[in-house]
Amino acid sequence: MESVLGYIFSVEFIVAILRMSTPLILCSMGVLLVRNSGVVCIAFESMMLAAALGGVLGSAYSQNLVVGLLCGIAMSVVFAMLFGFFVLVLKANNMLVSLALNTLGSGGTVFILFAFTGDRGSSTSLQSLQFPVINIPVIEDIPILGSILSGHNLLTYVAILSVPVVYIILMKTPLGLRIRAVGENENAAESLGTSAMKTRFIALFIAGIFAGLAGMYMSMAYVVAFTRDMIAGRGFIAIAAQNLGGFMPVPTFIWALVFGASNAIANAFQAIQMPPEFLQMFPYVATVVGLLLVGMNINHQEKKKTQEIEKKSRLADAAHGGNG
Repeated sequence: MESVLGYIFSVEFIVAILRMSTPLILCSMGVLLVRNSGVVCIAFESMMLAAALGGVLGSAYSQNLVVGLLCGIAMSVVFAMLFGFFVLVLKANNMLVSLALNTLGSGGTVFILFAFTGDRGSSTSLQSLQFPVINIPVIEDIPILGSILSGHNLLTYVAILSVPVVYIILMKTPLGLRIRAVGENENAAESLGTSAMKTRFIALFIAGIFAGLAGMYMSMAYVVAFTRDMIAGRGFIAIAAQNLGGFMPVPTFIWALVFGASNAIANAFQAIQMPPEFLQMFPYVATVVGLLLVGMNINHQEKKKTQEIEKKSRLADAAHGGNG
């Protein structure tokens, strides 16, 4: 246990948090855009899984990282557009469509992997490429701080930059205004000439790009191969991070870091040979606890508002009675 505590209070633990949080941050930013447009989508697991395989296949057969990147994003966006077509155009139930796409992503990636490689479990037979590690000049030479800020994978820096980018898109651009307007009141937005369907498709498209980057991080940075169902619920955890963070990028980013920390702690417990079942459930327990705390806070705020309204009502009645 002492070794675990020593690890938690070390620079390596902070680095591990950033590494574990990268796919959660990227995916949660995509979830945030979709939710602000008024659409509930839980198909991000399939988008990440499709991108993880697309990036590996594209980079392996072309031996070009840019081609792999484009292939991964394309596969993720295809799943996002499929969701949009069934939900926005055909008006199908969004939960059923999400579950169907997640199932398709799980089985479909295995089928495509088998079609290309003959393997059903992983793509280790392919010589796929990896996103580079970036060492920041000058900063990397600073003690402690250099170890924390420098030497991360390219996509980790992209994930951190995605937070201000999404904030600017939502709060400082006409597109962001349309996304928020459609999410708050679809009829009012359309009365002013904004197409709700077009705006939501754009939000889904951008979200597909973020989810694609998150998926490719798993297969082209975290490890250098595609493995069956390797996303392992991270798409759902990213959704939970957005739900806990509300509709704003910074709180969502913070909750993604919290869940990344829970993953890092679970890995630390491997050193003392904890049961693997405990380690696997740790991030999800953290998710449930986080949702519980936020729910309790919301109930407290609602109760406080109700008490204030009742107090004002009593004062108004007293004043009215006195005047009478």
